[in-house]
Amino acid sequence: MKPKKPVLTDQELEIMKVVWQRGSATVRDVYEDLLTRRRIAYTTVMTMMGILEQKGHLRKSADERAYVYTPAQPQREVVGNMVQEFVKRVFNGSVTPLLVHLVENKNVSKEELGEISKLLKDRRRKK
Repeated sequence: MKPKKPVLTDQELEIMKVVWQRGSATVRDVYEDLLTRRRIAYTTVMTMMGILEQKGHLRKSADERAYVYTPAQPQREVVGNMVQEFVKRVFNGSVTPLLVHLVENKNVSKEELGEISKLLKDRRRKK
């Protein structure tokens, strides 16, 4: 069994989203993308990407002038693991309370509830 990768922090997830969207990225690419949303230091991005590499979330390869980082796992897999970990920690592993919360939450739109309903119906048909 391979070792479990630690859950991403908010800042790590923000960086990973940029790398997933691009497919691969340098520190400068990620830094410039994040700058369009908020102030952040280049050295912070560089440090965080190094940490993500150490944790096994990014792979690094040398380019002509800079390292190029690529995701070690697809976004869907990482997000799925994060959701499973959340359900395990918050709801003792049961998804029912999560779904109840979503259905009763006034911030969830009718369109989103319709999508959830459709997904549930499709899932029942496949079983």
